[in-house]
Amino acid sequence: MNEILFASAKSIKEAIQNKKVSALEVVEAHLRRIEEVNPKLNAVVHLASDRALSEAKRADSAMAKGESTGILHGLPMTVKDSHDAQGLVSTGGTKGRETFVPESDATAVSRMRSEGAIVLGKTNTPELTLAFETDNLIYGRTNNPYNLDRTPGGSSGGAGAIIASGGSPVDLGTDTGGSVRVPSGFCGISGLKPTSGRVPRTGHIISHSLGAIDSLTTVGPMARFVEDLTMVYPIISGPDWIDPAIVPMALGNPDDVDIKQLRVAYFTDIGNIASPGQIVAVIKSAATALKDRGAYVQADIPSAITRSPGTSLLTADGGAGVRRLLEKAGTNETHSWVRRFVQGTESLPVEEYTELLEQIDRFRSEMLGFMQKYDAVLCPVRPFPALPHGESMKAEYRESNSFTSTFNLTGWPGTVVRAGTSSEGLPIGVQLIARPWREDVALALASVVEESLGGWKPPNI
Repeated sequence: MNEILFASAKSIKEAIQNKKVSALEVVEAHLRRIEEVNPKLNAVVHLASDRALSEAKRADSAMAKGESTGILHGLPMTVKDSHDAQGLVSTGGTKGRETFVPESDATAVSRMRSEGAIVLGKTNTPELTLAFETDNLIYGRTNNPYNLDRTPGGSSGGAGAIIASGGSPVDLGTDTGGSVRVPSGFCGISGLKPTSGRVPRTGHIISHSLGAIDSLTTVGPMARFVEDLTMVYPIISGPDWIDPAIVPMALGNPDDVDIKQLRVAYFTDIGNIASPGQIVAVIKSAATALKDRGAYVQADIPSAITRSPGTSLLTADGGAGVRRLLEKAGTNETHSWVRRFVQGTESLPVEEYTELLEQIDRFRSEMLGFMQKYDAVLCPVRPFPALPHGESMKAEYRESNSFTSTFNLTGWPGTVVRAGTSSEGLPIGVQLIARPWREDVALALASVVEESLGGWKPPNI
């Protein structure tokens, strides 16, 4: 069953549908793999073994009758703990929800299950998803499968670690400043941040009632292979008539994208934030791979990116929004990474706050003007591979957040794929950012990089 554990989600579901393997066998194999690697990783924080096995048996029974439960019939998956999952403890990493069991699934989870996916359990996240490392006061720290002394990133770090290790073929991450893309890059897997307004946030700890910062957060799939992102994102996309920001935009098919017609800009540095040689080499390798497939590729960078307001909106209210989230959860004891949002920050006066909103709109307009020349941008996820635990909170690393948070402000879609390996044996991911609503372009370009440079590689765990 090792081949199944490290296969693509698409291959797994096709093997089940073609009766080469049963859903029960697949679920049992993944549960065994979780039992094997999770003591080292602490990636899966709540298992739904009995329910998953029961659902797998029902899927096999349906298959025996010639019936299907959906596109994902029998496919196992995990779910980031910031999403509500019916009948399962769903904490969002915050103490006030330590025993919270929702009565219904988050919209994205419900859509996956409605197509036959089977939830194995919940994966770890920092409190309220508000950190680029994965640690909280309930479940503790998650480790990177390529080096246990390193972080898997955050906030979807549990998802990244267990997918990379073969314990789950797919998970649903979320991204407010890079929380799909950073763990995907640090763990050497693939991840998609869809366009803001594509996937409902209903049932997520950071939902759709957040005023000025609402558009920052998106829900996106994470998997070992790009083809799995292509399979999942149409399932979770589209209005649910609850999240008011979701737009019924048509979905493009990555298979229909003509790489030879695409114009791609690439860069490795942002202002005084310079990437070291090994990151530059990987970006250039990815650029060469795209050029070899016929894309027009040019070194260029939007000048506005050096003036990115970043995630300043998250603290502009002096932490009032975060405090409301904590109050809603009933949390009194918080992790230090969340306390930095609510302690020692002062709210901006109204005139400065509205000026910040105007600044962000000007920034988004300038960035959009740059994309008139290009179909996509290739750049690092971070100018370094996975850091030792705790390092990302240091001031010298925080500035690098602009490599991802910039594209939360613009709302553009982006796909991360592994494109190289560091001198320490750690994955190096690159991100391919496309124009708004062009997930198909980001996915098509990522597929070229994956095919040319190898993509995901199993860790020695």
